[in-house]
Amino acid sequence: MDARTAAARFLDSPAHAEGTRRAYRFDVDEFCDWLEARGTPLEAVDIRVLVDYAAGLGAARRAGGKLAPATIARKLAAVRAFLRHSLGASRVPDARLAPRRGRRLPDAPRSAEIDKELASLEGDGPLPLRNRALVELVYSAGLRSSEAVGLDLVDVDFEQELVHVRHGKGGKDRVVPLGEEAADWVARYLRDARSQLARGANDALFLSATGKRLDTSTLRRLVPHPHRLRHAFATHLLEGGADLRTIQELLGHASLSTTQVYSHVDGRRLRKVYDSAHPRS
Repeated sequence: MDARTAAARFLDSPAHAEGTRRAYRFDVDEFCDWLEARGTPLEAVDIRVLVDYAAGLGAARRAGGKLAPATIARKLAAVRAFLRHSLGASRVPDARLAPRRGRRLPDAPRSAEIDKELASLEGDGPLPLRNRALVELVYSAGLRSSEAVGLDLVDVDFEQELVHVRHGKGGKDRVVPLGEEAADWVARYLRDARSQLARGANDALFLSATGKRLDTSTLRRLVPHPHRLRHAFATHLLEGGADLRTIQELLGHASLSTTQVYSHVDGRRLRKVYDSAHPRS
């Protein structure tokens, strides 16, 4: 089987979510281009070929290209997944090929910045009310964009003050608290705005102007970088005294190591307390 045919089968696999398929497509096509340019058939790919490919990506970065270590790691992860599917797991080595990534700290807006951003969403009519409720909920519950627009009416439990996040990243479900401010705005949206947007039966919590389920592009138009709200959620919890294990559960991280990028915040807080309280600081 040639690389192009194998790539098409890999990308069409029902095991991939649509977002995963889109993310893989460019990197896998790029790898197939590279194989064709050097005349290497797919069946001949081994550790030496992968090392050559990784070296080429690294050389492009050193030559002034825009390939960050994280980008190279992403490309190689896509290629490994493609090769595992096409050649079998035994043919794909576990050796580290990507350059080590520097520690990237989350860019979390301060509370005052979030208050200003939320206040800018206010206005008359159902859409501004929907927008405020949506962004309040994203920040209050630490939701990913796809999780927020994927919520159904039954997922918000006002009585128990909980949000049921279904089919999060990795297909994992979780339950997170519903904050008082977010609960108030979502309730107002449901009472005063959603019925004006609804067009027939639709279980989606947040609806577009045409009555369909909202998509993530709408959230990105409201908040250019909605993931910063998720960072703010985690950062502000940690600054308030929450432990990393709790934040891991609330964010839906499979590994605590993913959550530990927020530990620098705790270090800053501890340093501030130390400097103000210790006689030898």
